Amino acid sequence: MAPIWETGHQEHAFSGPMLSRYVVPQDDTNTMFIELRHVSETEGVTPAWWADRTIMVPGGQLPADSYEAGQRQPGDYEAQVSQRPIAIHGLEHIGATDRGVMMFRNQTRRGIRAVQAGRDPAGLCRDAGMVIPTYCNDTVTRMAPDGDPATDRRLMRETGRRLAESYLKAPPLLTSTAIG
Repeated sequence: MAPIWETGHQEHAFSGPMLSRYVVPQDDTNTMFIELRHVSETEGVTPAWWADRTIMVPGGQLPADSYEAGQRQPGDYEAQVSQRPIAIHGLEHIGATDRGVMMFRNQTRRGIRAVQAGRDPAGLCRDAGMVIPTYCNDTVTRMAPDGDPATDRRLMRETGRRLAESYLKAPPLLTSTAIG
């Protein structure tokens, strides 16, 4: 999810701040949500600046003021609770923008089947001393459209790989001052 101040109109490298979120299942229908905010002063983003933002509460995650307001302007909360405590996928109306959701579900199913067959799921790391790097950012880069959808997809994939490789070589938060 892009930060609320990101318009996508100006090209720039990652500038922070970043969040680390942990969502821990408590039972079949409840989770505990823990969030750590990493703030870099390189762009004038200080802990005080961050504290002044209304996004201290995860935006869109709270119910509307009334049922009617939630029906007129539904947000993330309304989309989440309308799925029922345990979603029934057969009742969903999947669209083209849900491709990532479907890919994630398929990956999860493959992992479950692997465990059922006595194998490890893809991506499992059993090395207790290993740090698993994870990266997310709001980098914006310009790319002129080619006009051919297949070429555009290839160019976006190549650009994404180049950005990912650059983050692995020099992780953004490790190259700037991080403040607790």
